[in-house]
Amino acid sequence: MTEFHYFVAASIDGFIATDDHGLSWLLAFDGFAGSEESYADFIADIGCVVMGAQTYRWLRENNSAAWPYPDVPSYVFTHQELSVPAGADVRFIRGPVSEFTEDFAAVAQGKNVWVLGGGDLAAQFVAAGSLHELVLSVIPVVLGSGRRLLPLTAPSGDLTLSRSRVLGRGVVENRYRFHEAT
Repeated sequence: MTEFHYFVAASIDGFIATDDHGLSWLLAFDGFAGSEESYADFIADIGCVVMGAQTYRWLRENNSAAWPYPDVPSYVFTHQELSVPAGADVRFIRGPVSEFTEDFAAVAQGKNVWVLGGGDLAAQFVAAGSLHELVLSVIPVVLGSGRRLLPLTAPSGDLTLSRSRVLGRGVVENRYRFHEAT
């Protein structure tokens, strides 16, 4: 069964980016022990990537190489006109996430869907009851303010910790299961 996963890194105080969407604090931890294996295990079971326009623009501006998900259909929630990298399977959509979850699952062809990047989009999946798992790498940095991990308007309900492990440089990867996901 296809599941929806939010694979993300956040500071100890729960921010995924600075107020100006900066990630230099996170990139300073690039390549810590266990990160490549964790990502490889995760991405191997992803059949569809879903993101917002801010994440899409960041990926385009910060990847000098080709599109990072060449073999995976990618959807971008946006109200803007954006270009598609050569050879990439990127589709632009707008509307409530609940209108598209069945489509994402069908495109994933039995694999999982990665809700990539922004907390605002991930919070919409939580609110719709469509997020199954949060894979959270807690980076040992305190930002003090920034873009929140999950800016929900109401509590999520209890989550179950299914796995926790310490990776290099003090990064802790926690996997939480949402109970309401359908």
